[in-house]
Amino acid sequence: MLENIAIVLVNTTHPGNIGGVARAMKNMGLADLRLVEPKIFPSEEAVSRASGATDLLDNAQQFSSLEDAIADCQLAVGTSARERHIPWPLINPRELAAITAPLPSTTRVAVVFGREDRGLTNEELQLCHHHVNIPTNAEFSSLNIAAAVQVITYELRMAALGLGEQTARPQWGTDWDIELASHHELELMFEHLEKVLVDTEFLDPDNPRQLMPRLRRLLMRAVPDKVEVNVLRGILKSVEKKMDNGHQ
Repeated sequence: MLENIAIVLVNTTHPGNIGGVARAMKNMGLADLRLVEPKIFPSEEAVSRASGATDLLDNAQQFSSLEDAIADCQLAVGTSARERHIPWPLINPRELAAITAPLPSTTRVAVVFGREDRGLTNEELQLCHHHVNIPTNAEFSSLNIAAAVQVITYELRMAALGLGEQTARPQWGTDWDIELASHHELELMFEHLEKVLVDTEFLDPDNPRQLMPRLRRLLMRAVPDKVEVNVLRGILKSVEKKMDNGHQ
């Protein structure tokens, strides 16, 4: 499973941190490093801090947006150090490991880390199924990004080796029969849903309030599979067809 887990860094400012993350990943047996618009990369400082994990730097993929970076992933988890205006399913690193360990080997998982100074934006976090929080000392909670990656990847490795204490069970309790929907498929569904809600005047684009974030939270919490997404989009197409017939 570890080979299917991607570590995604968003707008990393200091190249040394990218090297430190590569080292932490290789320590724990992960190799898929993805970078979203890093400030400086490639960099000799990143190579120096990688301490031998330069193959991860050489193979790191760069993207212009987080959406592109996680488009092929069926499960995305964003790191968050604080409570948000709209609460999201929140887990700790050990619970994350317990969720990912039993997933089919074809399931691709992204763990997303934000900027050193302010983390991920609300919009970026809303692209994720879960948020993961490292329970640090409340009086001194700031973690270097490489240290945060080390903590989370350690728990992922322990679970993959069957050595972790699984405090959370997979939410379905059984092997699933259908492959989970990719992030790209989910985003197409959300775009379709928003269009139908606007067309039916259920959603006022000039005063959207928090409707779409709450619907996104509802559906992301379910972690839908490909068939379920197709069913939901089929319902939306049926509504559109009915509306078109009514306008004739």
